[in-house]
Amino acid sequence: MEQFTGKQIKDLKVLISFVRVYCWAKHDNQVKAEIPPELASSFRKGIELCPECAGLVAHAAEKRRKCPLDPKPSCKHCHIHCYSKDYRARIREIMAFSGRRMIMRGRLDYLWHYFF
Repeated sequence: MEQFTGKQIKDLKVLISFVRVYCWAKHDNQVKAEIPPELASSFRKGIELCPECAGLVAHAAEKRRKCPLDPKPSCKHCHIHCYSKDYRARIREIMAFSGRRMIMRGRLDYLWHYFF
């Protein structure tokens, strides 16, 4: 399996941080599982998400790895939509929910990602 590039790892870390906030708020009572091993080797250990969110992160990582654009624009500005409508709706919901929470808790560095 190919390793992720530095830019891909940065993009996936941002996505994982958004998904983690969403998962902890919405799926707190579900059994948590580690993210897939191929992702865990590229990131710090101990990232636990519910199976649904872990599957979403794994799908996003695979789509990010196969993205033909370099440099990759943010998904909302991309002319190639690699996610199906269902996945796009889920990612949008997660980004909107988590973005507001992160900004309200002082993560002002995510303002750039949230608006652009």
